[in-house]
Amino acid sequence: MKKTKKILFWILVGFAIIQFIPIDKVNKPVDQKLNFVTVKNTPSDIALLIKNTCYDCHSDETIYPKYAHIAPISWSIKSHVNDGRNHLNFSIWNSYNADLKRSMIEKSIQTIQNKTMPLPGYIVYHPKANLSAAQNSELIKYFESILNSGKL
Repeated sequence: MKKTKKILFWILVGFAIIQFIPIDKVNKPVDQKLNFVTVKNTPSDIALLIKNTCYDCHSDETIYPKYAHIAPISWSIKSHVNDGRNHLNFSIWNSYNADLKRSMIEKSIQTIQNKTMPLPGYIVYHPKANLSAAQNSELIKYFESILNSGKL
């Protein structure tokens, strides 16, 4: 019994100590001249869908939830945000070249169709990101219209 208490004590001490390892949760300022929804003059209903489902991980407008302040959960969230921004950052959309924009739009359509984004774990804590089939279709049509317009 003593050994179990010691182990539990050290686990709790370790958990307390890791709370002091900070992660950077400061978003870079967003230049609206580069921001996707502004540049594309995205209709407000579509912009809301994109912001609710994509912007936390794929922009510099991340809103970190309260549980993102607890290590090691915070580390995982920050890693997901960094990965998301590396794949596509809507906040710097206009800094991408046309080929990259086309590829990102095509990939966005594919991930919506395959239901691989947003991640299931994200949807659990962000119910607004759990889009209906009709909402997914709206997003796909919007992204396809951008591709077909030739104005990336």
